[in-house]
Amino acid sequence: MMTNPTLHRTPLLAAGILLGAGLGGFVDGIVLHQILQWHNMLSSKLPPDTLVAAKVNMYWDGVFHAGVWVLTALGLRLLWAAGCRPDVPWSGRTLLGGLLLGWGLFNVVEGIIDHMVLGLHHVHEYTAQKLPWDLAFLAFGALLLLAGWALVRAGRHDTAVRGAAVR
Repeated sequence: MMTNPTLHRTPLLAAGILLGAGLGGFVDGIVLHQILQWHNMLSSKLPPDTLVAAKVNMYWDGVFHAGVWVLTALGLRLLWAAGCRPDVPWSGRTLLGGLLLGWGLFNVVEGIIDHMVLGLHHVHEYTAQKLPWDLAFLAFGALLLLAGWALVRAGRHDTAVRGAAVR
């Protein structure tokens, strides 16, 4: 099937990427910060071993969650706008690919900046071997990027319009 040059996939892809980055941040914050309690935003620089340090870490975890909430809200706004455009084909592969790209970008950027460069925290702060956990986080991000790219590429020929079957 030939690609229709009048169709624009970028709005759907951009929405997916922002949603993926926001939702990936929520997974990090909810699972690693709150449920498993492996780290906080500043746990390498300010171990939460006193009430004051725990409160400071909790504050910065909240700032982090507010930031990923904004990414998610912006992604929803872009998704709504894309849904109102007749020139944007609905493609589950493009949207899911964008979500995976966004989550992968979140992991790679956050992993490089916070874990490696700034050393604000590590994936598993309270273990002797921090580097393998940080590298696994980055590798997972790279896998998400590859899977997302493959899905976006596979969806480049999807041409479903509103009311038609979505692929």
